[in-house]
Amino acid sequence: MNGKNDFEFNLKNLEQMVKKLEAGDVPLDQAINDFEKSVALYKECKSYLDKAEKKIMLLNDELKESEFKDS
Repeated sequence: MNGKNDFEFNLKNLEQMVKKLEAGDVPLDQAINDFEKSVALYKECKSYLDKAEKKIMLLNDELKESEFKDS
């Protein structure tokens, strides 16, 4: 995943697939295929969020260190 735009795009696609699967209007073979795609999109979104969380934690740590040095 390259960035926020990819995340937003993947999340939107994932939401659409879930709605379609929940509606139950899809033949079984297509539903299985869509479910596989949904799992892949979920993993990509989760990976992006995990990386974002780590980055935020690092930035918070840097901020705390900076405040400690300034005291």
